[in-house]
Amino acid sequence: MESNNLSVLEALDSARTQWYHAKAIVIAGMGFFTDAYDLFCISTVSKLLGRLYFSDHAAKEPGKLPPHINNAVIGVALVGTLSGQLMFGWLGDKLGRKKVYGITLLLMTLCAICSGLSFGFWLGFGIGGDYPLSATIMSEYSNKKTRGAFIAAVFAMQGMGIIFAGLVSMIVSHFFLKANPADPFQTNHVLSVQPNADYAWRIVLMLGALPAILTFYWRLKMPETGRYTAVIEGNSKQAAADMGRVLDIEILAEQEKLAKFKSNNDYSLWSAKFFERHGLHLIGTSTTWFLLDIAFYSQNLTQKDIFPVMGLTRKPIEVNALEEMFEISRAMFVIAMFGTFPGYWFTVAFIEKLGRFNIQLMGFFFMSIFMFIIGIKYEYLAHKEQRWLFAGLYGLTFFFANFGPNSTTFVLPAELFPTRVRSTCHAISAASGKAGAMVSAFGIQKYTLSGEKSKIKTAMIILAVTNMLGFFFTFLVPETKGRSLEEISGEDGSKDKPDTQMSSQRGHEVQEP
Repeated sequence: MESNNLSVLEALDSARTQWYHAKAIVIAGMGFFTDAYDLFCISTVSKLLGRLYFSDHAAKEPGKLPPHINNAVIGVALVGTLSGQLMFGWLGDKLGRKKVYGITLLLMTLCAICSGLSFGFWLGFGIGGDYPLSATIMSEYSNKKTRGAFIAAVFAMQGMGIIFAGLVSMIVSHFFLKANPADPFQTNHVLSVQPNADYAWRIVLMLGALPAILTFYWRLKMPETGRYTAVIEGNSKQAAADMGRVLDIEILAEQEKLAKFKSNNDYSLWSAKFFERHGLHLIGTSTTWFLLDIAFYSQNLTQKDIFPVMGLTRKPIEVNALEEMFEISRAMFVIAMFGTFPGYWFTVAFIEKLGRFNIQLMGFFFMSIFMFIIGIKYEYLAHKEQRWLFAGLYGLTFFFANFGPNSTTFVLPAELFPTRVRSTCHAISAASGKAGAMVSAFGIQKYTLSGEKSKIKTAMIILAVTNMLGFFFTFLVPETKGRSLEEISGEDGSKDKPDTQMSSQRGHEVQEP
């Protein structure tokens, strides 16, 4: 039976894994490296900002940022990210993935430098644009057997960014400590700030521009994806030429067949046909990302306040400004290295074997279990003798976040939706996640900012329940492994054949050898 799919799309689905796929992972992944570095170094920097600019708030804890300032510093980046996701995701479908991709990286580069002067909305705006575009580009370049692993590998660069956020903050703070040691005989040694400490946080933030600068040229050299050129621009000849230039595949240009293909898929995001086919999918990807980010960002944004309880850092009253920055950076580096980072690459290794659906269910389930344990046994775990048990349980929540929904919520929206709205739907899902992160920044973190054990305990139990809700909402999302993007979305006409659709889906439950 003749396939309804286009040759250019079938060629991309069946193309062997080759050097350009690895190159695309690095180019797209460095955007996520920058994203994670920029967002997560705020945790290491915010304490220093408190010492520098709010030293008069030192009655109980030296220089701690007032709650409204702390929330504003973190929240403004999240608001910018959410706005950038929606704007650039929509533009990616309207103007093309490649054209908008270069704009987001340029914006990230300039704003990383400008953030050394102040935290700004526009840094988050550029970061947000990278989410839907990186995912969409990688999904549209990949073959169907390794697509999930490739998209997950792009996202796994976020783990590298988190590690480097901690590492760079450690190095910079250590350098300033050595260059400007505090006088131990000063009566206000703890409250004092070394003369040049103001430069430390600026340098940490400005260094976030480097990975973006290094990949800017190569991002501009990437051709437009064959799927966008063929399906949206309607030029299968150009799509065949572009993909043939970077991938070792032979592609036929089928202009006549393309017209029929486009007419079968001529429906908008807000049409009844879209909601019939993908409404539940969009609800599923949006709700699970929203719920995941409430927990994930609560973990990351409040870890600087939990580290002293674990014994990974000294109490703020015992250290000066740069010492505190160094110890928080070191603790974040350790947690990221042994908990966060491995989780990302376990997803890359197993996503094509276990499937997106199973990994997401497993991750939500174990995150919920470990957070329940931490919440219920918080008083016991908070004792100094149990600090390594506490650190282990806390690290496991990060591991299963990343070997779980933090990775799969990024992968699934890049696979489930039709080409003409793929970037927009990913943007809506990602923006829902950032809405969850804002709930974390303005709600959960504000609630736990005092550091009271009872509040941290309650927050952990709330986050465990949140993860369990994510577990149940995952059932709105189907498995996508082993199928072409057009079969998943129904663009190949398979969803118009109800008698064969179910058997087709069941046939793909078993992974091809």
